[in-house]
Amino acid sequence: MKHGSSIEKQLGAPAPPTSPIPMPSKNAVEMPSSKLQPRWNTNNLGLRLGTDFTSAACAASMVAPLIAIIDRSIMENASGRNTLSNSLKSSLRTLLLRPHTVLFSKPVALIFMLYGGTYLTANTLDTATSTVRNKPATHVTTGTLKFAASSAANVGLCVYKDQFFVKLFGPGGPPRPVPLPSYLLFTARDCLTIFASFNVPPLLGPVLNERMSASLRKKVSGTTVAQFAAPAAVQIFSTPVHLLGLDMYNRPGAGGGGVSWRDRWTQVRKNWAISTAARICRIVPAFGLGGTVNMKVRRNLMERLA
Repeated sequence: MKHGSSIEKQLGAPAPPTSPIPMPSKNAVEMPSSKLQPRWNTNNLGLRLGTDFTSAACAASMVAPLIAIIDRSIMENASGRNTLSNSLKSSLRTLLLRPHTVLFSKPVALIFMLYGGTYLTANTLDTATSTVRNKPATHVTTGTLKFAASSAANVGLCVYKDQFFVKLFGPGGPPRPVPLPSYLLFTARDCLTIFASFNVPPLLGPVLNERMSASLRKKVSGTTVAQFAAPAAVQIFSTPVHLLGLDMYNRPGAGGGGVSWRDRWTQVRKNWAISTAARICRIVPAFGLGGTVNMKVRRNLMERLA
């Protein structure tokens, strides 16, 4: 017994049994779960929304007069009411001699509404995304949601604008309701333009930057080049869609003994080249110059709020 007790003294008292389940320490601090408590970037949210409106209004006010003049010339040329060149000369002469009659006219107000609303939709979507995802105020999105929201705003406002323009500058006689096929063609036209204006430049810009020399990148960025080039290039495909929609309003009755589809295609092909050039001159200020002004004004103001 003495021998056994001496061994126990040498080995020490037996350790208490350990628990198979680890127990939390008294000093442990529970960390809040980020999934349960997401953080939103709400810093200066009211001023950021004001910035969205200000940048959209600046861009729209710059491009509205010229776009209204070009849209009128395209409408009058397609309806046979006037040639494109004569319409442009007449409107530009009025702008120089009596600018108030153009700047405060209904067509310019409609164009301001159209592009101001489109820019504002894209801007507020960027602000909403940066708020919910806790991104910087300068964050810009490029996904499907932006394309869908911008397209919905642009298509709705543009169709509203076009129904006034075709009645103001279409063929003579009492105004007629715009047929459904024309609405659908105008919608397809605008979806092409919106995709090339808002979604392509952020994706194409980095690719162009990689292929541009360092000296050229100091003068102009790839994103700026894409902002001008993409909306202009897509007009090659969207212009015949636009012309077909106008022709279906100007000459109703295709397929019913009135106007054949071959005649419509002949009319579209006749005006394709000159109308494409006019729409490029129209779309470059609308989504090239206007898009660049909107982007830069918004970014500069947002950087000050960050």
